[in-house]
Amino acid sequence: MRVFLYGTLLDPATLAARSGDPRLPARCRPAALQGWRRVALAGSPYPTLRPARGTRTPGVVVDVGPAALRRLVAYEGPAYRLTRLVVATAQGETAVHAWIAPGGTQRPWNPEPRA
Repeated sequence: MRVFLYGTLLDPATLAARSGDPRLPARCRPAALQGWRRVALAGSPYPTLRPARGTRTPGVVVDVGPAALRRLVAYEGPAYRLTRLVVATAQGETAVHAWIAPGGTQRPWNPEPRA
């Protein structure tokens, strides 16, 4: 499945550990999601996406296999749902899935260093 990553999984070490595939970060390609912005999820240190005209959210696109996908679904948890979207890449537009949770605030999400 082709997924768009825009939050904590942009960190190569986090993506490798959570997916169980140490090669996955090397397969990521830059992408941008038009009309959505990355915001803080209420009551959590994590991000989500909210529709927002005229905005652009940078991230990456990567194709993940079934085992890695199962691990990433478990990492994202039940609040996040895979949602079908279209992102722009250097090769053109491509269909993807992204994890989005309801409850996004108006505050932009800024990653905090993890211990």
